[in-house]
Amino acid sequence: MNRLTSTHIVYLVALLTVIAGTILVGSTGRSFFSPGNISDILTGTSILGFIAIGQTLVILVGSLDLSVPYVISLSSLVGAGIMANQPGNILPAVLAALLVSGLIGLANGAVVAGLKVHGFIATLGMGLIISGYLGSNYQGSSGQAPLAFRLIGATGIGPVPVSTLIMLACAAVVLLMLNTTRLGHAMYAVGGDASVARMSGIRTATPVVAAHVICSLLAGLAGLLLAARLGVGSPTIGSQGGYDLLSIAAVVLGGTLLAGGKGSLVGTLGGVLIFAMLDNIMSVLQVNPFLKDVVRGVVIVVAVAVYARRTVMHRQARFGRGAVPHGEGSPPGAAASRHDDGPADGAGRGARDGVSA
Repeated sequence: MNRLTSTHIVYLVALLTVIAGTILVGSTGRSFFSPGNISDILTGTSILGFIAIGQTLVILVGSLDLSVPYVISLSSLVGAGIMANQPGNILPAVLAALLVSGLIGLANGAVVAGLKVHGFIATLGMGLIISGYLGSNYQGSSGQAPLAFRLIGATGIGPVPVSTLIMLACAAVVLLMLNTTRLGHAMYAVGGDASVARMSGIRTATPVVAAHVICSLLAGLAGLLLAARLGVGSPTIGSQGGYDLLSIAAVVLGGTLLAGGKGSLVGTLGGVLIFAMLDNIMSVLQVNPFLKDVVRGVVIVVAVAVYARRTVMHRQARFGRGAVPHGEGSPPGAAASRHDDGPADGAGRGARDGVSA
């Protein structure tokens, strides 16, 4: 157990959730592993998964993105509005929605990296701007997705929805970028310590802007998939889903540090899966919707507490074996040992694997 990383822990929790779900769902006379139930769980992972992937990158560089629910809504409206139930307009609509989403991410990144405004404030302000635009220009659903586009949200390969396959493909691309490219390593470095990264020759603005652009692009893609499911664009579909806070919760549950520099995209996907399974189990049991938020909150607090406790308990002593604790003195010549938190730039293997014991 002492050798388990946060990624191992989150998937262990996912396994325990599967066991609990099998028992609880079975008590209602249904099967947790029925194709319909598996499809429901995977459908629940797809949209939240897109947002959580992008949120992982933003948090890794030490920022946040609270504008994602409004980007989702705007993307669905732009896409469905341009499509106008015409199959020939699908490609232009998708490109336009992603272009708008990318420009919003670029603006977020420029404010955070260029003006040195914290991501929480910058993206909150951007979210309010988009929310005001949506509220003053749209009174309800708008546009219409053609049948060919709606099939993306309604079809699958066996019990696996197409939207989930697209999400996993995006996760694979982002994971490859984090682990094998200079940009990915720079994201860990900037999140770990921007000053050290700058002195190491890294242009610290580039990873921050790139993280925000990718996050908004994935949010735009999520909005398009929601438009495919609903058949129309909606100005409230993003905010009603609460994807901003849920995505941050999934990232934290997956072991990524809110301070940045350490985390694992694989762990984030595990956090998304846990939330999807919990929602499915509570829906089958017909649990009060408000109680669902209580359960989510308890899971998040317990997970973060466990990660924090493991980090403190397994940290090496700062002084030698005979050191006196609590600052009461230390033996002559005792050398400070390196913490197990890894290098300051966060670009090492330990940072990519999550909070290790």
